[in-house]
Amino acid sequence: MNIWVIAEYKHNTLSKSTLELLSEAGRIAAKTQAKVSAVILGDNVKNLAETLSRYGAENIYVFENEALHYYQTNIYAEILSGLIKKHSPDVILIPATTHGKELAGILSPKVNSASLTDCISLSVRQDGKIEAVRPMYAGKVMATCVINSTPQIITVRPNILPLEEKQVSSSIINIEFSIPQNLNRKVLRLEAPEKETLEVTEAKIVVSGGRGLKEKENFKILEELAGTLNAAVGASRMAVDAGWMEHQFQVGQTGKVVSPDLYIACGISGAIQHLVGMTTSKCIVAINKDPDANIFKVADYGIVGDVFQLVPALTAELKKSLTANV
Repeated sequence: MNIWVIAEYKHNTLSKSTLELLSEAGRIAAKTQAKVSAVILGDNVKNLAETLSRYGAENIYVFENEALHYYQTNIYAEILSGLIKKHSPDVILIPATTHGKELAGILSPKVNSASLTDCISLSVRQDGKIEAVRPMYAGKVMATCVINSTPQIITVRPNILPLEEKQVSSSIINIEFSIPQNLNRKVLRLEAPEKETLEVTEAKIVVSGGRGLKEKENFKILEELAGTLNAAVGASRMAVDAGWMEHQFQVGQTGKVVSPDLYIACGISGAIQHLVGMTTSKCIVAINKDPDANIFKVADYGIVGDVFQLVPALTAELKKSLTANV
């Protein structure tokens, strides 16, 4: 069996979800004698091969071109489809990020296969096929699925799988590909946010706010709590639709799916569309003044009270505690 991991990176640093997938591929390889490879495309990315090797990638396929200084799905899909047809991997693992899920959907028909998205666990059947578990119907059902065609293209949620280093001797294989003129679109620039924020899908702690925050300015109390905990800030769809937070922070069915170690829901009622995006969190803390709020049904710890009193008080106590432990 040949398992490929499609690497993602930001600011010349591999994403944690990429390393999680390499770790999982290594565990599967230990049981099946599979060969683990990584594929990385971009501008000046060969220096990331050392980290890929440290997490078990035996073959590292590299394509470097300044046209990919910024991510472009159409070029990625074209390069990968040609590479897949040439080398015939059995399994392709991709992080279930915004880019990853889009790439899987475009790539699968190009290689005459199917894709499974947003999976939360992987196992190997007796026939050697990978079996994946994914939530369905807003998380009410856990479906065990398998793709019978080859390659099996599977995207896996970040923060689901444990990291495990496995240093191997790696071979770097340069990909030969000439970008067709019709695909070579030049991205002039990307507008960076005013301040750098943690990516909600990869953060270990997420602090989210909803309707109960009442207005945009009140998200400052969540930002202060998040800063104290080195956490990411998230938001419900209602908060995003109201213009209080940008869409990149939205957690839920039409936003991002998160699986942090700790999810703190502040002033979020718990509509099913939001629960879809966060119920796989390892620990959920809910703060809401309505004791009948739906969010308490999925919370490990629930606090009934005023978010404007409780969040600042929690932040103050955490600052005291963290300062005392320094």
